[in-house]
Amino acid sequence: MSYEIKNKITDYIAAFIVLISVIVCLVPFLYILSQSLSSNRAIISQAVTVYPIDFNIEAYKVVFGDASMLYSLFYTVILTAGFVLLALIVTILAAYPLTKKRLKGRNAILLIMLFTMYFSGGLIPDYLNIKNLNLLNTPFALILPGMMSVYYMIILKSFFQSLPDSLEEAAHLDGCNELQILLKIVLPLSKPALATVSLLYAVFRWNYFQDALFYITDQNLYTIQLKLYNVINISQQLSGENVNVNLPSEALKAASIMFGTVPILLVYPWLQKYFVSGIMIGAVKG
Repeated sequence: MSYEIKNKITDYIAAFIVLISVIVCLVPFLYILSQSLSSNRAIISQAVTVYPIDFNIEAYKVVFGDASMLYSLFYTVILTAGFVLLALIVTILAAYPLTKKRLKGRNAILLIMLFTMYFSGGLIPDYLNIKNLNLLNTPFALILPGMMSVYYMIILKSFFQSLPDSLEEAAHLDGCNELQILLKIVLPLSKPALATVSLLYAVFRWNYFQDALFYITDQNLYTIQLKLYNVINISQQLSGENVNVNLPSEALKAASIMFGTVPILLVYPWLQKYFVSGIMIGAVKG
């Protein structure tokens, strides 16, 4: 068997594996979308698969008919953007100094950070800490605790270490200080890693609702995920707001999932070219 034929067979096998992976990832999404657009009868009879049966948008009327739902969506977008910005600043300021061999005690500092990846104080101490800091029912309760991920810091640290030392040496000769080197040289060259970490932080903040469930009781501060959680669990109480009480909970749940998932999915295509290279660098560098 010639070398070209072997390459073609390998390519076909790889393409087949990728196709199966795409189908496995796409089918659940299509199933949820189909349920959200199907009629009551079709859902109850379990006739819905990957395409809608008896096309119906009642579930979306429920979701988009609630003004507080739209407010929570807008609030979560602002919260996520602010969280990503602050988390990125803190992560950069933690990762960059740890790449410097002249930093005394950097191994001990890194070890302390790594320790927090495996051990934490627990839920009750976290809640008491937030309460004692008077952060309950404030956006800061959702921002400050998760503002620095050690794993994401390692990704950035690995990328920074991959940059040639000659760039820093040349910058020093030109009279640049450390801050100027970071802002004018390191960060512009680190777009793949920064985009990767930004996307990971955004997905984390967008999807995570457990902290909001514990720390937030003011409905004006509900994130979209917490709002959807409450809608699904107390949908019958919405009957006073012209909600169809006969609507199956699965249809409302599916529409809510789509409502909360699509916005964050729209961000990925813009960062895709950076995301893959950033993840690979974080995977192969020590």
